Amino acid sequence: MEHMIFLIAGLMISISAITTGFGFAILGGKLLETTARQPELGPELQTKTFIMAGLLDAVPMISVGIAMYLIFVVA
Repeated sequence: MEHMIFLIAGLMISISAITTGFGFAILGGKLLETTARQPELGPELQTKTFIMAGLLDAVPMISVGIAMYLIFVVA
């Protein structure tokens, strides 16, 4: 049973890291694409991108917290 908890926690951390990487790649690509089309909106778009990056980064932190709970409390 304990081995299964460690496996699940590892999967939670790795899947959240991979999907966050994809999210940052899409977010950065869209920022560059939109800034290239309309350079005058660059500073406003950059501010909104940083806000979205913070929100995007919060999801894997929650997953890491739940995984640590599983490892140190449940197992």
